[in-house]
Order: sequence, then structure tokens, then C-alpha cells
Amino acid sequence: MSDLKEITRPPSTEEEQGLNKKGSFKKALDLSSGDSHNAGIKPITFVRQVAAGCVYPRILQGDALPPDARLRVQKLLSHFDGGSIGSYTGSLGAMHVRNTIAKFISLRDGGVLSSPEQVFITVDTQRALMVMLRLLCQSEGVSTVMIPDPAPHTLTRLLERMGVVPVTYQLQEESGWSVERAELNTAIQATRGRSFPMAIYISNPGNPTGHVQSRESIQEVIRFAADEELFLLVDEVYQDTVFADGSEFVSYKRVLAEMGQPYSDRVQLASLHSLSNGIMGECGFRTGFMELVNVDEAVMFFAEVLLTGDLCPPVIGQIALDVMADPPHPGEPSYSLYTQEVASRLMILKCNASRAVEFINDLPGFSCQSVQSGIFIYPHLTLPHTELTHSQSVGLLYSRRLLEDQGVCVGFSEDHTHSRSCCHFRLCVLMPSEKLEEALHRLRCFHFHFLKEFCEAGETVGEPQKSI
Repeated sequence: MSDLKEITRPPSTEEEQGLNKKGSFKKALDLSSGDSHNAGIKPITFVRQVAAGCVYPRILQGDALPPDARLRVQKLLSHFDGGSIGSYTGSLGAMHVRNTIAKFISLRDGGVLSSPEQVFITVDTQRALMVMLRLLCQSEGVSTVMIPDPAPHTLTRLLERMGVVPVTYQLQEESGWSVERAELNTAIQATRGRSFPMAIYISNPGNPTGHVQSRESIQEVIRFAADEELFLLVDEVYQDTVFADGSEFVSYKRVLAEMGQPYSDRVQLASLHSLSNGIMGECGFRTGFMELVNVDEAVMFFAEVLLTGDLCPPVIGQIALDVMADPPHPGEPSYSLYTQEVASRLMILKCNASRAVEFINDLPGFSCQSVQSGIFIYPHLTLPHTELTHSQSVGLLYSRRLLEDQGVCVGFSEDHTHSRSCCHFRLCVLMPSEKLEEALHRLRCFHFHFLKEFCEAGETVGEPQKSI
């Protein structure tokens, strides 16, 4: 792209009329956080029915809840001390719920055994990841962990807070954000003589990229981890959001087990899942779980010790985890509604993702890979070199102006492989379709005005600022 005038055009009458005056929008639209309930997606009915019954058991005396929800409430309450969710559970969660999760994992993985003793319910996946990093990075000197670029926006902040240095490996955008063994080799070779990475972090399905790894890709990562003696930290929180035809989620644990010797009992693995992400979207319940595989008993013990400081994970979150891991079965009263609600959310996600990618690719300067899963799209913006792009972050400028002028909040990250004139944006698409359309309309109106101003001015807009 050599000339900005080649990619811009005068805004249409519709866009001129649709552009809000600065700060005149009625309501801000948050596309950055991934909080689908805040965006207007309704909770899964059965989850809330069971939670309501556990919080207020007197509701069981009437007909407000379907029979299977009442039975689930009674069963759960029988496993809490005093029959109340106000009691503490074990520091790793109620054993009944851990058993339910272990059965879910085994069913998901085609019969690969899972032990409740290896399932740790945590306040959230960030807490589980923090515990594992604390255990893995205790040696003297620089502690390093391999992470993808791009990575979840909370990951780098967590590493910085814990004093862990990231070693980045680049996902290949042109090939659908694939993980390449050659890139992994290059990244770890660059650390030789300076540090020794203890672990490699993987996000599958990808956050924020929306890619899904194939079995072959997962096998390559496992072989790499075995060759370099790296602990696998696998974020699998979007496993229930795969919607693209021909795509399938396969867990790292299942692939590891199916690979057999010498990998299946040697490569160490922590798998993370959460209520906050994906179809459930229960961000406020702040609960997730971690399964440890091939981990030494001493490490398991110290992980438990570190989690003991939390006393116990939120009990209301454990109740929702129990439902997520063991939803209504065929023939039960709530099965039809539950499956309809889950299917509806997946269809909204699929349609919204397709619509948003097509829309974004039609905007000058933007390009966006199609997505297979997750709740985000991750478009790339490229602008020509001008004084503006040399003076400050394009991502910061664009996202700040978009928020100020149109009330649309997006996440962004700089494109370190190119220049300051390139960046990526993170946009959540799990929301009611009409709300997404409003956000896209505001984005288009803003974008053409931004390009027009950018083209005409080409001047420094401010001092360089730190990325957020």
C-alpha cells in the first residue's frame, strides 16, 4: 500500500449521516472484553435454575423448577456441608464436582481416563496459571516461558507481574495462524546461553485468533515439548465454541495419550478450562478448573498448598461447573431447551463471525483471517508511513479515537513483525446480531472519516504514548 489515497474514498451520505458527533453516542459498545452476558447474550436457563435452587432451597417446594433441575439441586446440596452453599468446600473444590469434571474429561477424550485427584477447581484460569508458573519458575536466574504472538491479552500482564520473561514464537497469520515447528525451533534457539524456558504456553482454540489446531499440529508441539523438556501449559477455554465446518476440537491430553510411548507418560501437561469463556459466558462466577497430567506427586502437593490460600473456589461457580460438565441428558425435561440454547449461541457466533470478517475485509487497509472458533475476530490494519505513524502507536490512536468519537471499545496490539503503521484489533462477536450490526456501522463510519483526516493531514497528532 504505497498511497493512502488509493485506499480511501469520500464517505457516503449514509456514513456522513451515521457518524455521531464526538461523544454524542447514546451508549458505548464494548467489543474488547469477551463478556457476552454484558453484551446481551442471555444465560443458559438450566444453569441459572440449578444455581437459584441451591441459593434458595425453598424454591424446591413449588413448581418453579423442572423436575431434573430440582433433582440436581438436591444432589448438589447433599454434598455441601450443612446442605448449604454458604459452607466452605475443599481448597481444590468439592470432590463431587471434581468427580463430575473427571467424567466429563474422560467422555470428551474418547475414554482416556481422568482422575478427580488430578482436577483442581480454581478461582479462575488465571489463578491456575499463576500457580503453575510459580511452581515451574523457581530456579535462580531468568525465568522464561514460551508464549505465542499473538497471545491472550491478559497473559503478558500476568507474566510481567510474576517476573517471568516471555519467549515469543510467531503464529503464521497467512496460513490461518498455524503453529509451525520451525518457528518453535527458531524461538528457543534464540534463548540459548541466556535462559532456559521451563514451559510452553498454547492456546487451542486460539485466543484471540480463532484458529483450531489439527491433530498433526498438536503432535508436533508435543514432540517439541518432549525434545526440549518443556512443561505444556494448554489453555483450552474455547473448546465448546468450534463452529467452522470441518473443524474439530481435540484436546492435548487425548492426542498425548494416543501418541503412546515415549510421549504419553513423559510429557507433563496442565489443561485449563473456564466458565467465563465460550458458550457459558458466566464471567461473574469466576470459576474454572485445571487438570494435571504426568505431574509428579510432590508438584501436585505444592500446587494444592498454593491453592489452599484461597480457602475454596466460589461455590456458586462450582455449581455451574457441575452443570457445564454434566448437562441435561436426552429424555430429561430440560434437555430440549438446553440443547436449543447452546445451538442458538453457536449459530449466533458462527453467523456473527462470518459477517464481521466479511465486513472488515471490505474496509480499506483492513484484512482479517476467517475464524473457526472462539468469540473474537482479530483483524489487521495497515496504514502508510507518515509523520503520524512515526510519532505514536497507530493501534492506540485508532482505538482511542474510535472510543471517543463513536463509543466503540476494541482491544489492540502492536504488530512487532512490521512497523508502527501496523496493528491488530480484538473484537468480540458473541452478542445479539443487531448489536454487532450497530457496532460495525459505527466502525465503518469512523473508519472512512479517520482515513480522510489521516490522508489530508499526515501530521503528528501527539507525542508517542505507551500501549495499553
